[in-house]
Order: sequence, then structure tokens, then C-alpha cells
Amino acid sequence: MTTTTPFHSRFIDAQLIGALPKGLQALAQRQNGEDADADAGLPRRSFLKLAAGSGFALGAFPLAASAQGTAAGAGGAAASSLKPMQQPAAFVRITRDGIVTVTVNRLEFGQGSHTGLAMVLAEELDADWAQVRATHGNADPAYVDPAFGIHITGGSGALKNSYTQYRELGARTRAMLVAAAAQQWKVEPSALRTQAGVVIGPGGKKLGYGELAEAAMQLPVPEQVVLKDPKQFRLIGQPTGRLDARAKSSGGQDYGIDVRLPGMLTAVVAYPPVFGAKLQSVDDAAAKAVKGVRAVLRVPLDRGAEGVAVIADGYWAAKQGRDALKVDWNTSAVEKVDSARQLTAYRELATKPGALKYDADLSQLASAPRKISAEFVFPYLAHAPMEPLNCTVQIKGQGANTQAELWTGTQMPGLDTLAAAAALGVTPQNLKMNVQMAGGGFGRRAVPSSEYVVHACAVAKAARTAGLDAPVRTLWSREDDIKGGYYRPMHLHRAEIGFDAQGKVLGWNHVIVGQSILKGSPFEAFMVQNGVDATMVEGMKEPYDVPMKLTVHHPQVNVPVLWWRSVGSTHTAYVMETLIDEIARATKQDPVAYRLALMEGKHPRHQAAMKLAVEKSGYGKKKLAAGRAWGVAVHESFNTVVAYVVEASVKDGTPKLHDVTVGVHCNLAVNPRSVEAQVQGAALMGLGMCLPGAAITLKDGVVEQSNFHDYPVARMPDMPRIAVHIVPSADAPTGMGEPGLPPLAPAFANAIAQLTGKTPRQLPFKLDAA
Repeated sequence: MTTTTPFHSRFIDAQLIGALPKGLQALAQRQNGEDADADAGLPRRSFLKLAAGSGFALGAFPLAASAQGTAAGAGGAAASSLKPMQQPAAFVRITRDGIVTVTVNRLEFGQGSHTGLAMVLAEELDADWAQVRATHGNADPAYVDPAFGIHITGGSGALKNSYTQYRELGARTRAMLVAAAAQQWKVEPSALRTQAGVVIGPGGKKLGYGELAEAAMQLPVPEQVVLKDPKQFRLIGQPTGRLDARAKSSGGQDYGIDVRLPGMLTAVVAYPPVFGAKLQSVDDAAAKAVKGVRAVLRVPLDRGAEGVAVIADGYWAAKQGRDALKVDWNTSAVEKVDSARQLTAYRELATKPGALKYDADLSQLASAPRKISAEFVFPYLAHAPMEPLNCTVQIKGQGANTQAELWTGTQMPGLDTLAAAAALGVTPQNLKMNVQMAGGGFGRRAVPSSEYVVHACAVAKAARTAGLDAPVRTLWSREDDIKGGYYRPMHLHRAEIGFDAQGKVLGWNHVIVGQSILKGSPFEAFMVQNGVDATMVEGMKEPYDVPMKLTVHHPQVNVPVLWWRSVGSTHTAYVMETLIDEIARATKQDPVAYRLALMEGKHPRHQAAMKLAVEKSGYGKKKLAAGRAWGVAVHESFNTVVAYVVEASVKDGTPKLHDVTVGVHCNLAVNPRSVEAQVQGAALMGLGMCLPGAAITLKDGVVEQSNFHDYPVARMPDMPRIAVHIVPSADAPTGMGEPGLPPLAPAFANAIAQLTGKTPRQLPFKLDAA
């Protein structure tokens, strides 16, 4: 088929550029093509000379896309009008021995995008999968998300947004290789075919991709390509092992925390106990006496706070030095949040009118024959990735010639590049961002303020000023990470629902209270409308067309907040799916049948996912073990629908999840094995929300949790048996990194309600308060 999906003619919407802080607008404009130098590229001869120096490779370096775009063919063809993100040179490297390296425009931090996008490109390239590798992109304009127009790994958008892009990249590369072979054999390209990294010609003649790459690079890039019919796929749709599996399972994979540079120093920072606090006084004599400590320096932190950086020859010396500090903090000018008082304030807010999202007619609510009045409380949650935050910074040169290089696992390398450049006082063109493999993140490595990157830059800059001319790796400990803020916000929901004996909802009055994630960020201008943060209300009312009035409050609280895996759906799915279940139980209806009736004639993907999970689980047919009950939930997030049917029990007041059957509708599953892994991981993280202690609380402004002993995560004994089933589809894939999380907790809660007669209204579960 011929692709007709358009790429954005401009990478970043002008509205977004205007919403960016001034320091970030420059990169946005460069990505938008407004800086003439950004698209100038390198002369074609210079590119070929450099590329050939160590064995020719398509896409030998990031700016190759611009060079390739201006290259004319042998016949003097006009320059390509393709954007950098449409050109193979930035994405495909083929060495003479036939190794194909695909540059991926996303951070790989466990979700499998390096394998998935490499599969998509390799499919259209007809590459030999055994010869395919993957590597990270950087802050070059070629690597923006083609849907969002900025460098970002988030919103479960890697395959969803780059599926067509990477197919076209593979098809363009293949066409150039075929054209090069046709020139060499003096035949028409239509007479040739490709298979597993080889071009095959008349009489069975063969040329490997590695033999053709140099000649192919000199040819024009085709602007229009014909993509395969999905019936021709040989890689896409096949369960495929991860490209990084061997390295990760053997301990050979390097992450950002593993960066080692000659002469590198390591820094840890003493952070204020209350967010935004400043230094009163510092006694660093004992810290400086620790062997290996090179310097103790005051550094600025985000949100106006201050910290103390201890820089040493290694982490242990730096940590010991920090432990030896005697610091007095000035907390007089900042709010000292207390979780108990905060909950009281939220409850008071929920009784007042808020910003309006939905405004249904509630005239029948007061007279409804049956009613539910419910309050839900969700705590702050830390991301707690296995690899804590880290960033290595190297500064070279002086004055206008100052250059910098960073190594970190970042979900937003473009914004982080600009923020780092501003913090270091260098031009963005003089800063190189090396995106590293990351050991998890769940949103924590995508901070609109670039907080942790800016912190590391402040430390490196202070070290250089103090005479330490060396790269500096700033590390966060587990305690720094958990106590350091940028949490999933605390939320309170209040619902008043009226319905009849058949379960028809007559009126649903709903209020949500919680901090806005987007306020003050570059995304506020177009994602906060009429005072409503879109991330807070996503998932409300869907897929059930109920008459709902929904209002929200976004209080200002001195706790940094951020998106957390599946964002608003972490709480909205729980509220919707437990309340729908409660209506079904109150009207003595089967919860599956009730949901399907509400969706009758609508939401076919929801119905398909739920019916698949029900069928595969044996729901309603097989006899459960004594003391167990079914629980169900279905939810759409990031355009993917996930349905859960679970078996759970409650013993001595402790709930236990035993079996989980999953129906997934993500359209075409590029790699079913990755879909399965993502659902398993998301389910485990969703289960972790339910476990005792899974909450960040504050007292007198200080976070009370510090490590996994008092902020537990789900562990192997908690993991249920999980069977993942995918609804067949040939439609373009939708997101998969996050959608498996939201429905797990409500399905578990609904099973508990079947056993106890009470729906848990609070996460983590507190059955005595249900």
C-alpha cells in the first residue's frame, strides 16, 4: 500500500513554542526549521569522506539527515523536501559486514522500544534480524516524536507515534539499496527483490546490503515509498526476543549510572528536608576530612532551594562526606505540608464548586430510588525506579568556546539539552547530550523543569569554578530518590450517584481534588483548559455514557508532582471501575453483563478485550477455590484497552491476588512478547499501589519514607499468575507501556468487595476502613 499518513510540516506548534520558557524557545525554533543553520547540514563530499573513514555507514552521525537531504543524485536531482525525521541517514547505519544499526528516537528504559521500532524498520528494510542492532538517538531534530514535535519518551507513544515513520524509513533505505544494485547490474529496480539483508537480481545474482551501502548513500532519498501489505509481514507480529535481553540478563548492560570517564569525580548532594528550603549555615570540616573528598560546595537547586554538594573520588567517599556535614536549614519561608492536615483541606475543597469539566443535568439525582455516596483517597506515590537518578557532566573550554557533554538516561533530551545549556552558560549547539540506557523511570526522567539534569549541571559548574577541571557524575541515593519529590499527586474523589433498580444512572455528581501536574510547565498552555488539568480527568466517564457533572480543584501545595506511569488513569480507572461494579452488585447484576450492557452498540474494542479476558479466564463457568472471588475491570488509556479478570481471596483481613487473566486491545501487536512483558510489569506496579505502606506521607514538611523498608514495592511472592491474551488486529498499533496498570487495582478491589461486601475506598488497601 502507499502510505498517506502526513508528517507535521512543522515540528513544534507555535503555541507550544510560545508557552516554553525563553531558554527553551531556541531549541524549539531550531527543531521547527526557523534557524537556517540547523538545516544547513554538511557538504555531501565532507559527509562521504567522514563516513568512509572507518568503513562506510548509512547515518554515521546525527546531522547526516541534513546532508543527505541536500545531496543531489547523479542526474542532478533536486534537493529532497523531506524533514530530518523522515530521512534514513539519521536512523540507519549499515556497515560493510552487513550489520544494521537502527537509531531509536526513544529512551530505552525497559519498555522494549529499541526492539519494537527496530523490528518495524527492519520489516520494511527486509533486513536479516540476526544482523540488527539498536542504539539511542540524541537531541538532534531528527529524533523528535513525529506526533508531539518534541523529543519525548512518554505517553506510551514510541510505537504508536513512530510506527509509520519507521516503516517509511525502512522502505526508503531498502529502495536506495535496490537502486544502487540496479545501477551496478544495469537493470531496472523493478527486476530486483530483497530478502534477509540481500538484494537478489536476475539469474540469482546477490549483493549484501553491506556491499551496497556506500553507493546507496550517494543516491537521492525517495520521498514516496510503497509499504508492505500487513499480510507480507515476517517480523511484525511475531513474538521476538529483546535485543537487549542478553546484556541485561547477564549483567553486561551499562546504564547511565555506569558511566566512567578518565579522571571522573562523583558528587552527592545534601538536599533540604523541606521542599524549597535554603541553607542557614554549613559546617563542612568533618566532611572535608573524609579521605577522597575533593570539595564541599553550595549549589542552587530547583524551586529556589539550595543544597550542599560533596565531590569526591568515588561514591562512598562522597556519601561519607555528606553524612559528616552539619547543616542548618532555613525553612521559614516555605510551606510545611502535613498529610493529615492536607486531607482535611482536600475534603473541605470537595464541598465547594470547582472548575467544570462535564456539566450534565442532575435534576433526577435527588429523587433517584437508589444512591451511592463515596469518597476515595489516593496518596502521593514515588516512581522508585531500580536505577536512581544520575547525570554525568563534562565541561571543556573557556568563554564563548565553552563546550559541555552530558551522559544521562533522559526521556526529554531536547528540553534537557536546552536547560543544561542555560544552566552551564553555553550555547545549545556547544552541548552534546548522550542518551544512556536507563533502569526504569515511569515518568521520573521526564521533568519539564529538567530538575535533576540542572542539578547535575550546577554541581559540575561549581566544581569547575572551585578548580576541579574534571567530569562530574552526580548520583542520587535510593533515599534521595524517594524523599526527593516529583511524586504522583495525592488525590481525593467524591461521588454522589443516583440510579434505578435496573442500574440506569440518573445522575452522577463528581469532584476531584489534586495538584496540577502541568501548571507552570511548557504543556500548561494547551493541556490546562478552563482551569482543568487534562491529565487529572482522563478516563473519567469513559466508556460509560453516564450523566456526570465533574468539577476539579487544583490546590497549590509545596510538594513537587509529576506524571507517574499511566498518569491520571492511576486513580480515575479505580474510581470508575469500582463504582460501576458497586452499582451492578446493588442491582444484583453480573458485573460483566452490566458493563457490556452499558457499552452495547458502542466501544467495540472495550467489549472485545473484556470478552477475551472473560473467555480465557473461565469466568462464570469454572468453580473457584473456597474463599476466592472474581473481580473484573476494563479501562482505556493511551488508546489501548486492557481488561482484567482476577481471582483473589481475603484471609485474616489480608487480601491476596492469585490469578490474573488479561484481554488486551492494542491494535496490531508489533511484538506480542513485549506486550506480554509490559502488561506483566504494569500489573505488578498496579498491585504495588494496593499493598500496605505504598504511600508517600509528609509531616512538618518532611517526607516520612526513605527506602524500600518503609515504601514497599511489590515483590516476587506478591506476583500472581498472569495470562495475557491479545485481541487480533491489523490496525496501526496503540500505546502499550502504561495501559496495563490502571485496571489492576480496581479488579482486585472488586474481588475484595465480592468477598467482604465493602469496596476499598482508599489506596493502599485498608480493609478495616472500607
